[in-house]
This record gives sequence, C-alpha cells and structure tokens, in this order.
Amino acid sequence: MKALRFSLSGDRVFASIVLILVVAGIAIFASAALGLLARAGAAPGRIALTQILLGLIPGIIALFGLRFLAPKLLLKFVLPVYVVTIILTLLTFTPLGVTINGATRWIELGFTTVQPGEFLKVSVILMMAAYLAHAKQKITDYRHGLIPFAAIVGIPSMILLLQPNTSTVLIVGGACVVMYFLAGAPWRDFAIIAVCTLVALTALVFMRPYLMNRVMTFINPAANAHTSGYQIQQSLIAIGSGGLLGRGFGQSVQKFNYLPEPVGDSIFAVYGEEFGFLGTVLLILLFVAFAMRGLMIAAEASTQFGALAVTGLTLIITFSAFLNIGAMLSILPLTGLPLPFISHGGTALMSALASVGIILNVAAHRTKKRAAL
Repeated sequence: MKALRFSLSGDRVFASIVLILVVAGIAIFASAALGLLARAGAAPGRIALTQILLGLIPGIIALFGLRFLAPKLLLKFVLPVYVVTIILTLLTFTPLGVTINGATRWIELGFTTVQPGEFLKVSVILMMAAYLAHAKQKITDYRHGLIPFAAIVGIPSMILLLQPNTSTVLIVGGACVVMYFLAGAPWRDFAIIAVCTLVALTALVFMRPYLMNRVMTFINPAANAHTSGYQIQQSLIAIGSGGLLGRGFGQSVQKFNYLPEPVGDSIFAVYGEEFGFLGTVLLILLFVAFAMRGLMIAAEASTQFGALAVTGLTLIITFSAFLNIGAMLSILPLTGLPLPFISHGGTALMSALASVGIILNVAAHRTKKRAAL
C-alpha cells in the first residue's frame, strides 16, 4: 500500500506542497475576487468560474496525464510541442490576438482567451533539456553549445518581446542559463551571455517607456504615488495594515477599489493584508519548500533530460513567485507576473499544474533506493 501511494504521486512530499498551494490558492483567489464586487463592470462570478473550468480542472487533467505518460513518449513529443507553441504564440499577432493594457499576449477563443506564452515557456524548458541531454560533452564547442542555446531560447524570446512580454523572457532565459551551466557549458559562454543580456536589457529599458517607468518607480516609488507608483503604494499599505496576524480571511479593505488587479499580480498584497506577517512568511516558505524539493527530485533523476527538465520547470515557477512577491514588497521592479497557483489566469494555472505533472513523472522514475523511502 505504501509503494502504491508513492507510485501514484511520484513524490508525496512535493505533491503535498503543491496540493497545499493549490487549495490555499483557491481560498485566497476567492477572497480577492470579492473585491471586484465594488468595481463597476466587474464579474467576479464569471472570473471565478473560468479560473476553475478553464484553469484548475484542465490543469489537474494535464497533471495526471503527464504524470503517467511514458518518459520516452514525453521526450518524443518535446520538439513537436515546441514548434506548436511557437506557432500558437505567433497567432497573437493575427486578428485572433487580443490586446490588453498595451500587450498582445492572448488569443480570442470566443468564450474565453488563452495566453499561449504560458505554454511556450514550458516547451522551451523541455526543448533545452532535451537538446542539452543529447549534446552532452559537445556543448563545450560553441557550434554544439552556444549557438543552439541561442536559437532555442532566442526565437521564442524575440516573439515574446514583440508582444511585449519581457518578464517571461527573463524567467525562461534565467532558467535556461542555469540548465546550460549544469550541463557543463564553459565559463566563456556565460561571459558572452551576460554581456549580451546586459546590452539587450539596457536597450529595452531606453526603447520602451513603460520599462523605464518601472525602473524609476522601483528606485523612488513615492515620486509618482498617484500614477506609475500607485500600485506599489497601495500594495505596501495593504501588506503593512495586515500587521502580525492580519485582518482575517476575507477582511481585506484594499481589494475594494484601491488595489489594482486584486485577483492578478496584486493578489499577494490582498493575502498579506488578510493573513499578516506570519501568513506571508508561511506562504514564502511553501514556495521555498517547493523549490528545494523540486531541485532534490532533479538531483535524483535517472536521466539527464529529467534532471534538467525538472530544474528548469522548478525554476520558472519559483522565479515567477518571488518576482511577484518581491514586486509587491517593493524590493524588485514591477513585472506583471502572476503568483503561481494563486493569481487569476487559467492558462497560467494550467501551465503550472502541467509542469508539476512532468516533475512528478521524473520523480516516479528515480532510483529504486529513493523510491522505497
């Protein structure tokens, strides 16, 4: 019976952490959605329904489907999925594309919208893992290392930057660099990547006013408290008013009219106001535990592809979480990233749960010694 339970989950500890995050996420999201009742034109019931029907339920199906998919079959599908997700992301530039707040990241399906970039970032990680596992020792040669790395990451990055979706590029790029390092790439390549990244980011900040505004707001958030710094100011008020233990579940004041995007990237501020300092520390520790357990699974993977894939998938979820939390605490610039498993966004939730399914798949095929624990 013990072996059966382990087989079904892949890794009971990791599965338990995700379960807590998902269940807590549903409760936090429900509370934050109540704040939309005070906003004209908002439809909290519809938003909650789409989160469940188009995010949670398909995400759970994807999780179990990928958990029990044969590892060889998963590897076989990597390239086709990579190509398909690139094509789907390109569709955002067609009449099917939907522009919200100046960003064209969604595809209109009639009854809802889908953000294909969420699937693209998972496929890039898997493609990078598959290539690095295939190239092995040859990656020290730039023809088999740096150039393919640049192509695998660069093509999707250019598409995402055109949307624009800079934050996703940073997360995926950062995770891929870590994977590249773990696969044995030479330090020479990291120097090249670092210089190119610095030049590209500097150029983007000066070319795109909204990025410059975010940088300036981060440096001095009080300078434009009623414009570009408004979200940060309201977030800090919400979190600060939570005190040690918080106002109590459902008792946030800032989610009514004051806090922008209370079910989106500001949801951590709503949570901080309702659960206080101790609650926020607990949530942060959950994401730390998620990262540590995920990386432990990667270290014990039976194949290099599995190890690299789990590392990358764990990192993109963890990076997203801490960039979101850091932005709401004003210790990092605003990115617009959702809080994984919690923020509104059916595609993001489905993508995160699908990633968990792959991680549990790799965990289930570890060595017998580990599986017996």
